[in-house]
Amino acid sequence: MTLQHQEEYRDPQLSRRLIDAIRRTSTRPINLMEVCGTHTMSIFRHGIRDVLPDTIRLLSGPGCPVCVTAQPEIDTFIAYARVDDAIVTTFGDLLRVPGTASSLQKEKAAGRDIRIVYSAFDALKIAQANPDRQVVFLGVGFETTAPTIAASVLSAREMNVTNFLVACAHKTVPTALEALMQSDQVQINGFLLPGHVSVILGLQAYRPFFDQYQVPSVVAGFEPADILEAVRRLVEQIEQGAPRLDNAYGRAVGEDGNPKARSVMATVFEPVDAVFRGIGTIPGSGLRIRPAFAAHDAAIQLPVQVPESREPAGCACGEILIGAKTPPECPLFRKACTPENPIGPCMVSSEGTCAAYYRFHH
Repeated sequence: MTLQHQEEYRDPQLSRRLIDAIRRTSTRPINLMEVCGTHTMSIFRHGIRDVLPDTIRLLSGPGCPVCVTAQPEIDTFIAYARVDDAIVTTFGDLLRVPGTASSLQKEKAAGRDIRIVYSAFDALKIAQANPDRQVVFLGVGFETTAPTIAASVLSAREMNVTNFLVACAHKTVPTALEALMQSDQVQINGFLLPGHVSVILGLQAYRPFFDQYQVPSVVAGFEPADILEAVRRLVEQIEQGAPRLDNAYGRAVGEDGNPKARSVMATVFEPVDAVFRGIGTIPGSGLRIRPAFAAHDAAIQLPVQVPESREPAGCACGEILIGAKTPPECPLFRKACTPENPIGPCMVSSEGTCAAYYRFHH
């Protein structure tokens, strides 16, 4: 089954047929993990967990960019905000993430110049308008956001905007999948691969991972029928004992993805070992700015002192990010930790699993 046209993937009758097909096919208990925060929100918003048979358990993985950003990186962002005359620019989700002793929101309330932007190019415009101040853009996210941030660095160099800096904390998806398969905390029988990231990477980016682990893997879109079709394909592969790397989002994702976006990303960034919250250090899983663009690297141009970082006491966000726990299993969930008073980033971000559970799951 392919979902190529709007009248197909938004047809409620199609969703009902897919649910029936999944129920007819699924006979054994399995764990399926989505590794995309937008998938997490769509699954909860549309009640997909509630219509699947009891044999299928959906786990939310490390797909929320803000959530996987390690505590030392959050504390470094806060340290940038405390630099006199600096302007920190950030996506909105980062503002309320608690650091060890503060947050960007608290620093803003204390008078630091922290501005919410919608893209790195907005931050570049702020740098052009304030040539006598260092403007730091907090770069987080996966391969979806990294190309546009790389493009902003190229533009800054071309326009000689020397006060535009990027604090790079980007992560990559394929390497995280490998780390999840190596974890002994949860057994994953199949992956719903991310849609947005795959538009950039293409199906080819997952082939080394699939060839090594032979775990059923399907790229999924974001409409209910998209997700149900991906689940149907995963269940079919598992029941037949025939794992495949499959693409159920063909109207947006191709074999090669977006080569131009990847080229821009590779021009500015290079791989580096990175720490994922909940997983730890994953070799080659992060991106840093290449030496050729050091003039726009906040880590080089604006070094800061960062105190020793500590995880929030009692917060299970790290275990939730790898599917080892669900939010209700965290002792803080709905008690000390709420959207109004978040203890960990999983409750802060709009793509966080705890935020999704709090809003949609009862």
